[in-house]
Amino acid sequence: MLSTREEWLQTVAQGMAPWFAELGYEMPRIRMAVGFPSTGGKGKRIGECWDARASADQTFEILIRPDLSDPIEVAAVLVHELAHAVVGLECGHKGRFAVAAKWCGLEGKMTATTPGEKFKRNVEGILQAAGPLPHARLSLAALSSGPKKQKTRLLKAECDTCGYVVRVTHKWVAEVGAPHCPVHGAMTVEGMDDDELDEVPEGEG
Repeated sequence: MLSTREEWLQTVAQGMAPWFAELGYEMPRIRMAVGFPSTGGKGKRIGECWDARASADQTFEILIRPDLSDPIEVAAVLVHELAHAVVGLECGHKGRFAVAAKWCGLEGKMTATTPGEKFKRNVEGILQAAGPLPHARLSLAALSSGPKKQKTRLLKAECDTCGYVVRVTHKWVAEVGAPHCPVHGAMTVEGMDDDELDEVPEGEG
């Protein structure tokens, strides 16, 4: 059983190498890892291939998002990025890339391919040989930095006589008292208990 995600990705990639060889492509030197692409955790990109020219040792780099954990889905993202590396990133998602991706069994829009039945059949033996993917899905919600900042809730203050209405924060009512109607004086504040209002100083007119 493979102990790291990188070993698993390399093993699966090696199993896919003959697919590209049938099209006349040789697998270049590639490093593969699980990690967020350059668009970060909030972006929609689920995989990314960096050109070898960006690497100090001229090695392609493939990243696959850590919030993916289904082996078939991960393998489908991997073969998509491998296709970029073997045909050249200058192709984008057209031409030689599209031919290679479809040959490997990917379907749908080439910028967001999905695993077709051909891919699932062909990758089954490769995944069995690689064994379980040593990875647990990361929850993006759990990665958020602390609880969401609570929005300030405005309380409604209304004059019981004429219906004049203003909005005020709990903080101001607690510190200086309820607002006053310019004609009839003290106003009723909704959302504050009588005990709370008893504790605050009398508002100025």
